[in-house]
Amino acid sequence: MSAVLRRAGATRPAAGFALVLLTIVLLVAPSSAAAPQAPVELGTAADYAVLAGSTITSTGATVVTGDVGLSPGTSVTGFPPGTVSGTVHTADAAAETAKADLTAAYVDAAGRAPATTVPTQLGGTTVNPGLYASAAGTFQITGELTLDAQGDPDAVFIFQTASTLTTASASTVTLTGGAQADNVFWQVGRSAARPRSEPARTSPGTSSR
Repeated sequence: MSAVLRRAGATRPAAGFALVLLTIVLLVAPSSAAAPQAPVELGTAADYAVLAGSTITSTGATVVTGDVGLSPGTSVTGFPPGTVSGTVHTADAAAETAKADLTAAYVDAAGRAPATTVPTQLGGTTVNPGLYASAAGTFQITGELTLDAQGDPDAVFIFQTASTLTTASASTVTLTGGAQADNVFWQVGRSAARPRSEPARTSPGTSSR
């Protein structure tokens, strides 16, 4: 089984499953009644900008800020022309440990319950802290998505989708009310993607993992 870890500003290859950290806004009623969630512990996987199990392929001049890890696969291509500011770990002990930590984090996030069901399209919406699942098994972000921590910097947002997360080329994600990017998690069953023509844009204080 393979995994992908996404962090803000870097394209992550999707292979098997993905755990993604981002920000969000919803057109549903305020979620203040949602049970508070504990953070998903990423372990050593938190140190990686890209972490996968089968292959890592860069197209174009991709810029990756941080480490890159692959285990048990050995095929990392596209660097150059892509660049990596950190270390590339290919089928070594560090990558193996990070992959195991990511798998544990994914299982944790996927097993959280009960989740509030929300619409697939998250653009143009605002959501409060809590645990959320996609009504159709997919999530899309077109336009602006806002996460409101309501003044609690420790507030946690977890989003579960059985299939995919897709962001439009002009989409933005905004953190408000003290929300912290490190406390926002996306558990994606199959793949996370954005158009290659334009990098995803984020507001100050926003990131994805």
